[in-house]
Amino acid sequence: MKQFDSQVNEFVDNLIEESASLESPTVHSLFPSVLCEKERNKLRHTRPPPDQGKLFVSRRSLLDELFEVNHIRTIYHMFIALLILFIISTLAVDFIDEGRLVLDFDLLVYAFGQLPLVVSTWLCMFFSAFVVPYVLFHQWARHYRTSSHRALGSLLAGALFLLFQVLVMGFLPTYVVLRNNLPPASRFIIILEQVRLIMKAHSFIRENVPRVLSSTREKNNSMSTPQVSQYLYFLFAPTLIYRDSYPRNPSIRWGYVATKFLQVLGCLFYAYYVFVRLCIPQFRNISLQPFKLRVMVLCVFNSILPGVLVLFLAFFAFLHCWLNAFAEMLRFADRMFYKDWWNSTSFANYYRTWNVVVHDWLYYYAYRDFLWMLGKRFRAAAMLSVFTVSAVVHEYALAICFGFFYPVLFCLFMCFGMLFNFILHDRRKGPIWNVIMWTSLFLGQGVLLCLYSQEWYAQRYCPVQNPTFLELLKPRSWTCHQQVSSAGRTD
Repeated sequence: MKQFDSQVNEFVDNLIEESASLESPTVHSLFPSVLCEKERNKLRHTRPPPDQGKLFVSRRSLLDELFEVNHIRTIYHMFIALLILFIISTLAVDFIDEGRLVLDFDLLVYAFGQLPLVVSTWLCMFFSAFVVPYVLFHQWARHYRTSSHRALGSLLAGALFLLFQVLVMGFLPTYVVLRNNLPPASRFIIILEQVRLIMKAHSFIRENVPRVLSSTREKNNSMSTPQVSQYLYFLFAPTLIYRDSYPRNPSIRWGYVATKFLQVLGCLFYAYYVFVRLCIPQFRNISLQPFKLRVMVLCVFNSILPGVLVLFLAFFAFLHCWLNAFAEMLRFADRMFYKDWWNSTSFANYYRTWNVVVHDWLYYYAYRDFLWMLGKRFRAAAMLSVFTVSAVVHEYALAICFGFFYPVLFCLFMCFGMLFNFILHDRRKGPIWNVIMWTSLFLGQGVLLCLYSQEWYAQRYCPVQNPTFLELLKPRSWTCHQQVSSAGRTD
């Protein structure tokens, strides 16, 4: 009955979303009663107009619905049991080797170091993203209707906003990270927030500028601009698409919020034990060995399990727990932050369902804008442009956070990702294609974890004094084993 009720709720939500663009008020009066087949078919084939944008409706996260099924909740219990075994094994090894039963979290303390600097940097970033775009937009909108030099004023405002995005939001946080040599987790906090605030500021300007232009063309004197509270709410809301208002829940379940934050904390400790038990012992001395195909193959396949666990933990901690916690505190009702990406039979569907929040931004502000500029005949070029933007941003985040340039993710994303996107397309629906998708995903996670871990230790084993630009671009793990082995002979 719970599964049936969940399916009925999903059907009604989809029905409301599809009918939201209809102008006839009689449609909404039909929801309390049973819709006839003709009316259901009419609503099913009704779609919002192309410029309508994303429609937000009230709906739960998929995992919250699935966890009400005992069989799915048992899988969650299995991951908890595995965490308990990680803790017990760490205690046992420490007791056998060092004769103590004290859990040591030196890796977490190191990874999240210099938190006061991180918090102060984030406050400056947030205050800048809150004040500058809002004030700049309001000044431009106020003078646009009465100015006789609209093109010049718009060009000046656009240039100022672009300089703000590039210099203030782009360059300064990166400079703080590199100048103070922050540890990796602290770097991830600043860089991911940097990207998030840049995308939110772009969405705010992108959604409101057309409103001002259309209002001016229609000579509408009652044009309304967003209020400060609406923009402030958007900066915290778990979405990258700006709206003046969103569907809201009637109340806040503080117990639900506490549970989600505790699960985020649990995922952090889970990742800590994955690295301590499965990664560090494997990669600590791997750069000391000369390069051989056998060593590389074993490294990749030994990295698949920890890589997949890190993938699951990142998805569950951020896309489910973190976003749902903030959505609950803000009473944000649309909880579709992801879809059933695990059932994907194509990489195209996986890219659309893995992270719906980022996908919506890329679709509405990158893909559709590229089509608007290039024309609908250039859909492949628009898709390639979106892939390139996404790959560059991902590689930028990894390069800054890890402290070295090693474009493994970029190559996988642009080469194999694009290839699989066209080969494993949406028309392939058989179970074998889901197996192929998971096999490729597992192997990709093993390659990423293996190569990035090798480069991480090689950067520390083989430091280069005053490196040239070419030495910064060349991966250190390609030659580090030779230097270390020769140094070991002399020692």
